[in-house]
Amino acid sequence: MKPPSRPPTRAIFLLALAAGTALAALPPAPAMADNAAPPYTIKDGRVDQATFNGYRRYTESCLRCHGPDGAGSSYAPNLTDSLKTMSQEQFGETVINGRKNVSSSNQNVMPAFGNVEDVALYLDDIYAYLKARSDGVLGRGRPKRASDD
Repeated sequence: MKPPSRPPTRAIFLLALAAGTALAALPPAPAMADNAAPPYTIKDGRVDQATFNGYRRYTESCLRCHGPDGAGSSYAPNLTDSLKTMSQEQFGETVINGRKNVSSSNQNVMPAFGNVEDVALYLDDIYAYLKARSDGVLGRGRPKRASDD
C-alpha cells in the first residue's frame, strides 16, 4: 500500500515567498485608481450635498492652519497638492492620528482630530471636497450646491 501523498510544502512556501517579494517590489498605489469613481459629484458647476458639507467642515476645522480652499499657509501644507499623491486611507490616517515631522530644519506637527466629532464623523465629506479641489474640478470659494436655485 502506498502512503498518502503530501502536498509539496516547500514548493508552496517558495512560491508564496516569491509572490510576496514581487508584490513588495511594486510601487505604491496611486491616490485614486484610474477607473475608480471620484468621491464627489459635480454637475453643471454644482456639488453634491456631501461635498458641500465637506467644504463647510473644512472651513470650520481646517482652514485656520491649511488656509482657504486647502491652498496651504505659512505653517501647514497645501492639501490640494498633497491629495495628488495621497490616498484617501492615508489622508484619513493623518487626520485621525495626526503627524509629527520634526527634524533640525523642520518642525511640522499636525494634531490628531480623531476625537473631534465635527471632523472624524465627516472625514469622507472633507476628503471629497479637498479631492475635488485637488483634481481641479472645483474652484476656490464657496461651492454651489446641486440643490441651490
